[in-house]
Amino acid sequence: MKCSEIMAKLEELSPLSFAESWDNVGLLVGSREREVESVMIALDATDAVIDQAVLAGADMLLTHHPLIFSPQNRITAEDFTGKRIIKLIANDICCYASHTNFDVMGMGDEAAERLALEERSVLEITFEDELSQEGIGRVGILPECMTLRECASYVKETFDLDTVKVFGEEDRKVRKAAVVPGAGKDYIRQAVRAGADVYITGDIGHHDGIDALEQGLTIIDAGHFGVEQIFVPYMKEFLSRELPSLHLLSARQQEPFWYE
Repeated sequence: MKCSEIMAKLEELSPLSFAESWDNVGLLVGSREREVESVMIALDATDAVIDQAVLAGADMLLTHHPLIFSPQNRITAEDFTGKRIIKLIANDICCYASHTNFDVMGMGDEAAERLALEERSVLEITFEDELSQEGIGRVGILPECMTLRECASYVKETFDLDTVKVFGEEDRKVRKAAVVPGAGKDYIRQAVRAGADVYITGDIGHHDGIDALEQGLTIIDAGHFGVEQIFVPYMKEFLSRELPSLHLLSARQQEPFWYE
């Protein structure tokens, strides 16, 4: 099938109009007319992932984070982004990103579903009409009241993580949770306003964490990769259901850092 047919399905799920104005989503490299039989799915279009796509003979690379964020004045092998673009073009691989549009229409609900949050609502509404409210993150009730330490263990188990960073007293009872996959420091105020006991997100700095605690909000920092990695199995399941003739591949990726 053509790349454009896959794009149409992806944009039914997560319309480009839901992306933030600063974002760069959609087809970033390649032709809409490219015949696609195999798709590799990844969180990031890193050198290692692109090499995997080349070795696997993939026709298309679907990522959450865009390969190209800022304007490119030239495409050369001396620039790391340019080098990646050249390799994709040389191997006739289309590259498509579904980023903040998927955060609004996909990622938040999937994270909340995995956490089994009840009585869910949107944390930060970015779109509203007579039928629905959509936006970033979700807030809801955990399956049971638990201590912050128990909640941290629950998050680790839910997202298959080795470690999380926790702000708050370990015996503090939590029941209402907010979740924003990825970098969530800009939504601390919304989590406080929603009355959340615990905020599950990533990329929380020292001052962000202690300021949240001062406002009565505990935080479980699962890392930027930690929760957003659900993009890969989610998209694989979606495309296998909607376009069963495609050969789907999951890229091998892990946290880009390690702890000693």
